[in-house]
Amino acid sequence: MGEHSDLLARHKSVMPNWLSLYYDEPIELVHGEGRTLTDAEGNQYLDFFAGILTNMVGYQIPEISEAIKEQVESGVFHTSTLYLIRKQIELAEQIAELSKIPDAKVFFTNSGTEANEAALLLATQYRRSNQILALRNSYHGRSFGAMGITGNRGWSASSLSPVNTSYVHGGYRLRSPFKDLPDDEYVAACVADLRDVLATQTAGDVAAMIAEPIQGVGGFAMPPDGYFKAMKEVLDEHGILLISDEVQTGWGRTGEHFWGIEAHGIVPDAMTFAKGLGNGMAIGGVVARPELMDSLTAQSLSTFGGNPIATAAAKATLDYVLDHDLQAQAHKVGSMLRDGLTRIAEEIPAIIDVRGRGLMLAAELGDAQTLEPDTSIAAAVLEETKKRGLLVGKGGLFGNVIRMAPPLTLTEEEAQQGLEILAESFASATGTSVPQPHSGG
Repeated sequence: MGEHSDLLARHKSVMPNWLSLYYDEPIELVHGEGRTLTDAEGNQYLDFFAGILTNMVGYQIPEISEAIKEQVESGVFHTSTLYLIRKQIELAEQIAELSKIPDAKVFFTNSGTEANEAALLLATQYRRSNQILALRNSYHGRSFGAMGITGNRGWSASSLSPVNTSYVHGGYRLRSPFKDLPDDEYVAACVADLRDVLATQTAGDVAAMIAEPIQGVGGFAMPPDGYFKAMKEVLDEHGILLISDEVQTGWGRTGEHFWGIEAHGIVPDAMTFAKGLGNGMAIGGVVARPELMDSLTAQSLSTFGGNPIATAAAKATLDYVLDHDLQAQAHKVGSMLRDGLTRIAEEIPAIIDVRGRGLMLAAELGDAQTLEPDTSIAAAVLEETKKRGLLVGKGGLFGNVIRMAPPLTLTEEEAQQGLEILAESFASATGTSVPQPHSGG
């Protein structure tokens, strides 16, 4: 048996069946440098998925490694939030300022799921209501409460929930009943739907709406800019809080803005974050208005959230993003990738939608006339890209969307290399001639 097949057999014997693995023959990644990963059998890959958007600035970044090493060498791996943690406070100060939420406060967790759980707790306590609004096709985590606000059956393992959730239209435009409307009319139809949901599906005292500015697991689906501003006007009429789930859209990944919600010209009451902030270290959190953050009346703490090693890594990561203006890099290289993907789609009929912004892009596969999703092509593309040395993601409501979210340090040369592999892979998976992906960038 090879390295991977032997490890897979061991995985199946001790890990749950529902734990997802990519590829017909799953791989173990053992080394990384820049944007390149090497597996246990020596194969190299250009990384276009970043550990689900988590290895935000790539691999072997000296500034981050040194920050982790310095903390490890201090001997203090852990103290808990019962003690002052300097890097945690410094990081919180930085995030609070970047959030643009007035007088914001920050609470750290270990993941995006935990962050969304914390945000739900704060909102329901502050508003004294367990009613929540969420978007259809949404994903907010795998825990009990987070599944209760996830509008995607493929990721909802239980119908039980501590919250009462109503779902509104918005993010996934391709299959919306309003999809053929111009942007302004689309937004107006979604706002009308929100008003109807409030009038018919709630008791009126809704705590909050939680939403991803661009739906991650949902296949990087997003509404027109201005959608959330229009929705917030209705929320404000009823005193309903807005929580922006920035777990995948934060830290400049969308290119045009530092936070995904900024594309809509508003500042939410709270934002949740995780993934890329630690560049692979486990960290998440909530940044919120002070009266919302301070609304809990019982004592609390976090044993591991915002621990010294994680916050040292996160502070170094965030500094690196800001010092190297990786938001601008995401915009420049992301525009090049989007242009190249659009050119590929023009010659591959099975690509029925190209969407996203910055270094957060997707291609949905299906029938151009009926919009019938094609999961077999998506699975084939995943295998073809792997065979050619490129790692991409897969998602969407039907599992028919190829997701691309490389580290923000991706170069133009690497973007062109990735586009060439994508063109060949889409062509092979669909039995068409290889398109020309050149972006002209």
